[in-house]
Amino acid sequence: MKLIYLLLRSSWGMVAIAISTGFLSGGSSAALIALISSASANSKNTSLTHIVGGFLGLVIVALITSITSQVMLVRLSQDAVSQLRMRLSRQILTSELSHLEQLGNPRLLAILTEDVQAVANAVYVIPFLCIDLAIVLGCLVYITWLSWIVLLILCGLIVVGIGSCQWLISKAEKLLALARDDQDMLFKNFQTVTEGVKELKLNYQRRQVFLEKKLQSTLGNFRRHNVDGLTLFAVTTSWGRLIFFFAMGFLLFALPKLIIINPQTISSYILTFTYLMLPMDNIITNLPQISKANIALQKIESLGLSLASRAEASTVPTPVSTSWQSLEFQGVAHTYHREQEDQGFILGPIDLKLKPQELIFIVGGNGSGKSTLAKLITGLYIPESGRIVFDGELITDQNREWYRQHFAVVFSDFYLFDDLLGLGNSDLDTLAESYLKQLQLDHKVKIENGRLSTTALSQGQRKRLTLLTAYLEDRPIYLFDEWASDQDPLFKDFFYTKLLPQLQSKGKTVLVISHDDRYFHLADRIIKLDYGKIESKARSNRVNSCSS
Repeated sequence: MKLIYLLLRSSWGMVAIAISTGFLSGGSSAALIALISSASANSKNTSLTHIVGGFLGLVIVALITSITSQVMLVRLSQDAVSQLRMRLSRQILTSELSHLEQLGNPRLLAILTEDVQAVANAVYVIPFLCIDLAIVLGCLVYITWLSWIVLLILCGLIVVGIGSCQWLISKAEKLLALARDDQDMLFKNFQTVTEGVKELKLNYQRRQVFLEKKLQSTLGNFRRHNVDGLTLFAVTTSWGRLIFFFAMGFLLFALPKLIIINPQTISSYILTFTYLMLPMDNIITNLPQISKANIALQKIESLGLSLASRAEASTVPTPVSTSWQSLEFQGVAHTYHREQEDQGFILGPIDLKLKPQELIFIVGGNGSGKSTLAKLITGLYIPESGRIVFDGELITDQNREWYRQHFAVVFSDFYLFDDLLGLGNSDLDTLAESYLKQLQLDHKVKIENGRLSTTALSQGQRKRLTLLTAYLEDRPIYLFDEWASDQDPLFKDFFYTKLLPQLQSKGKTVLVISHDDRYFHLADRIIKLDYGKIESKARSNRVNSCSS
């Protein structure tokens, strides 16, 4: 039902037409069996012209309606899956960053890849299931026309079969749901494999413990739950076939002894049941795929509800204020929840005022809250208490999107895009080439139609490309989080003594998170953090006393 609802949300009209034509196709196929049975039973009394005309008519109807149903449902199903992917992506991008960090990348990736693919696979078979179901129903109607007593007997067998199969299916679905939970942990372990490969290679004991106790254990649980669940589905399939053959045997051997029935009718039953074997087998075989899709949709809906509960207001930002006067943080506080810890790290309360064209260094030890403060300043974290006031305007959910557009940021865990997205400068390539030359990358990277020729560079050079993007954004406020940590000594000096003053001379406010104390004297102000609290706000003439 969840899959049908997914399609209905895309276009209920097309679903109705597609399912109707599917059932018409299945009904026509069932009618062909009735025609063949009737013709064989009354071969001497039936006009050959009528038989051939009816046969050709039913074949054409079955063919046309089958193609129509499949084409419409294939198009509709692919539209529905595409919309599902877009909706999830939009929900992720509009959810609060702190909430996304709590959910974790492995869970998000598992849903975007495995769960959506499971839904796509199941949606693909829906057109064929509709036709198979229509054939089954059409054949049941034909059996009813032959004898309602036989239908009652068959209904009794169907009730027993469905009841027993449903019990097995519910057990199997629970096991597949456990396997899906294991998959989240599996994605986390795979992330460790890809991101921690250097550390695992350098420590044999760590690698063996991870492989044998973590990865192998998770894979074992995932395999066991999948095997047990799919085994139950296999048993269900075999059990369904057994009941089906039992019904055929009952009709062939037992029914003639219970009621008076002529051989032609028996032949019609056998022909009908033989024809039913393929669609029934298709329906039962696709049950695991449908069950996996339902479990995946539950995961997707759960994520959607979770993201919706922490969704930010959707607004189109107005143009940024290029000539701003003040940015104030009044008693701003934020709690950062660490994994497997009851109490989170509290940053604040922060009281801070920024002014245009300042060069400010944010310093402090590891874990002091520098990156959390950066996310609060740029509007990525929403303060749990306190106020942010920009040029006298209180920042709320309604204008936070506009507020964020004032910042060009390079974080320590940056992401580098292949394309210069969202930059509408008509001379973008020319301007980018000039910056590449300044960043000493023009011999390695070229720009064509806003696309970088390569990003396969060293970490320090990749960071320079993020600086290129930040330059091209041309925002009023710049923030660099440990940007120079991966640069060679010459370019690090160039960054602090040339690039930062250049930005400042263009009227930009520059915030730099740094441990490079030899350059602290360049700052107009230094903000020092100590475990979530501002310990001091030193002017440039007090740098020495602060850093000591």
